Amino acid sequence: MPQRRAHVASSAAQSELATALAALRAALDVPVEFSPAAEAEAAAASPPAPGLDLRDVPFATLDPQGSQDLDQAFHLTKSDSGYVVRYAIADVPAFVTPGGAVDAAARERGQTLYAADGRIPLHPPVLSEGHASLLPDVDRPALVWTFDLTSDGTVAKFRLERALIRSRTQLDYITTQQTLDRGDESPASLLREIGELRIVKEQERGGASLNMPDEEVIQNEDGTYSIIRGTPLPVEEWNAQLSLMTGMAAAELMIGAKVGILRTMPAPDEAAFDTFRHQTEALGRPWKTGEYGEYLRSLDREDPLTLPVLEAAASLFRGAGYVAFDGSVPEDIEQAAIAAPYAHATAPLRRLVDRWSLAICLAISEGSEVPAWARESLSELPALMQSSSQRASRLNADTVNRVEAALLTPLVGSRIDATVIELRGDEGTRAEIQIADPAVTASAPVPAGAKPGDTVSVTLVRADIAKGEVEFEL
Repeated sequence: MPQRRAHVASSAAQSELATALAALRAALDVPVEFSPAAEAEAAAASPPAPGLDLRDVPFATLDPQGSQDLDQAFHLTKSDSGYVVRYAIADVPAFVTPGGAVDAAARERGQTLYAADGRIPLHPPVLSEGHASLLPDVDRPALVWTFDLTSDGTVAKFRLERALIRSRTQLDYITTQQTLDRGDESPASLLREIGELRIVKEQERGGASLNMPDEEVIQNEDGTYSIIRGTPLPVEEWNAQLSLMTGMAAAELMIGAKVGILRTMPAPDEAAFDTFRHQTEALGRPWKTGEYGEYLRSLDREDPLTLPVLEAAASLFRGAGYVAFDGSVPEDIEQAAIAAPYAHATAPLRRLVDRWSLAICLAISEGSEVPAWARESLSELPALMQSSSQRASRLNADTVNRVEAALLTPLVGSRIDATVIELRGDEGTRAEIQIADPAVTASAPVPAGAKPGDTVSVTLVRADIAKGEVEFEL
């Protein structure tokens, strides 16, 4: 499924859209600016250098192009028995004073928010894009996970240590994919090999990474806006496997110590599976045998019906949340899509809960007491993260809706052909539709008897940029 860009061309629509997006940011129930106290505290933060010095290890980072809040760095080597993966995470616990102004601001935000006209970071940029970020060619404290893998990618053992590191190279996904496809040497040369082995392990567990097509609203250099949709690159999936492996290790440590916080998701029930099977049959891509993860991995990403199938599969991946525990392990601890217990522990610059996971895991690894601040506030985290996740989802959806309305404005009054993705409502006369050009999804009336995968013709009668609403009729 190649990348597609839909561009808002009309200058009048651009102006109205800019106003609508600014109003959307202003309406968020989260402060955009940091207090002077938080800014000053972040600028002054200077943790002592860790005792372990790993600056001779040539770590590299891999992120979207232009990123400055670099949470992770890796170093991959072969060993006699398989591989050694070092995975360094920004040592945010060392920079944030519990109960301080930065801590309070981060708890209020919960996570970095991504708006079309700018980010609202979790921490002051002087910290998240400055002296806590794993930028190249500077010394940084980090929490370093070291994994010894067997030749088939199984984790034989792992450890977590606080160390001083110095990243050598800042890689981006697109360039790195091109480098690996050419077979050129790269700090990520082993990433394909290790990532594919870990994907096999996921399959063996019964896990299923959905890998939905990306949908990102961007502001171009000339101030205009576009929506970019495309399938994640293979290198992004290989890199994600390092993070998943680390999250599973963090969960293992916390479960063993009976204290921590997990990211959980219930397994789909039979009713959800039955519904999904019917949807795949209606689309002409029936899921007949094997695990659902195996079926999803078999889909051809160039097939135009793959998107409707993945949209339908999203209904299987619902109910994700956080569970905190201290003293006893909860009964339901698995993240069903990963098919294992899992914790968020690799993005502390951008996600609040990771700071707790890392602080707790480090204490367990060192055989010391879990910090009192982390233990005492554990029970607050699920609600904080749920609130921030809802805010992020609302911001993303409302942003996309407004940009899509701007994209469709020139077509008001026109008849448009679209593909039915998913039927909506009891009567089956409304559906989510996919328009090819511009690449927009929307809700619209459809003829009785329409099925997912069918092409329908609708007329656009209204596009309200300020409200992010579009209206069609048959």
